[in-house]
Amino acid sequence: MVTAGLVALAVGVALLIRRRRGAPPTQARWPVPAQLDRGDFAGPDLPWLVVVFTSSTCDSCAQATAKAAVLASPLVQYQEVAYQESRDLHERYGIEVVPLTLLADGEGVVRASFVGVAAAPDLWAAVAEAREGGALPG
Repeated sequence: MVTAGLVALAVGVALLIRRRRGAPPTQARWPVPAQLDRGDFAGPDLPWLVVVFTSSTCDSCAQATAKAAVLASPLVQYQEVAYQESRDLHERYGIEVVPLTLLADGEGVVRASFVGVAAAPDLWAAVAEAREGGALPG
């Protein structure tokens, strides 16, 4: 009987503590486009597009573009879209954070995305993984 009372008391205290804890802090989430209109970008006829949304006020954007630019090939279109030069594309796709790197296939389906500066091996691995399901980028 004493054990049952202690268990009930422990459960009651646990529930009280749980109720006192507030909801977890909100986490920032930025929208990442799931689909691109390939006609909005250079090389719409190429099987792959690597696009980096940037801004001239972004300190890390140069790092992101340097890592992504090396992926350009006869089958991979690389394009940087700077906010100051292409505000319309940033607004069209709801870009709220830069750098944002996207890998899209020939239909414009975004196959991989990186918010911030992607590690080069992660970016290259994403392209390699996408290759397995479609045309091989250069």
